[in-house]
Amino acid sequence: MKYKRILLKLSGEALMGDKTNGIDPIKLDNYSKEIKEIYNDGVQIAIVIGGGNIFRGVSGASKGMDRVQADYMGMLATVINGLALQTCLENNGIQTRLQTAIKIEAIAEPYIKRRAVRHLEKNRVVIFGSGTGNPFFTTDSAAVLRAVEINADVILKGTRVDGIYNLDPEKNKEAVKFDSLSFDEVLKKGLKVMDTTAFTLSQENKLPIIVFDINIPGNLKNIIKGEKIGTRVDL
Repeated sequence: MKYKRILLKLSGEALMGDKTNGIDPIKLDNYSKEIKEIYNDGVQIAIVIGGGNIFRGVSGASKGMDRVQADYMGMLATVINGLALQTCLENNGIQTRLQTAIKIEAIAEPYIKRRAVRHLEKNRVVIFGSGTGNPFFTTDSAAVLRAVEINADVILKGTRVDGIYNLDPEKNKEAVKFDSLSFDEVLKKGLKVMDTTAFTLSQENKLPIIVFDINIPGNLKNIIKGEKIGTRVDL
């Protein structure tokens, strides 16, 4: 296996399937089975999941809601998604721990870096909920921050498209896909991979990012094996 410890970033929207909001149990189970394949191979897996399928802080703030309050609501949405994913993973026989950056001790452990690493070493999947625990930071930033803290080998960003394009491939049929890019090329071309804070943190810590289509069966396992899938961003 090319990667021993990974951070998988999933958007909240990925859980919707064909729904307009909420969680699609079939989609959730499909992701759990994909994760189980690499789990059974001994890969150490951490996951950060967004909350956009339930509530998005930026959207709430744009409609007149206090941004700080809206962001906290978004953090709670990520915890709901984390609980759903934890349940589904455990139903598939995967030992899982949910840790949150804000204390909700009745349902999840508080985030402690050493404890998270120990869980990974014991082959437990660790889900990080509630983002960084701070308003104004996205779950992309949380994903990179946690990946750096646990010394992950790579960030795997699962999306609805099969990589990074020069244009939105869902809107433009002439969009061209990049197989690989440097961090500097992404910035020069003005490509949207993650928000600026997250991307800069990844660049500073020399942490590669692979953007891929999470909805194609086998993609996750094949990336772990070292196959060139999606778009890799590196130094």
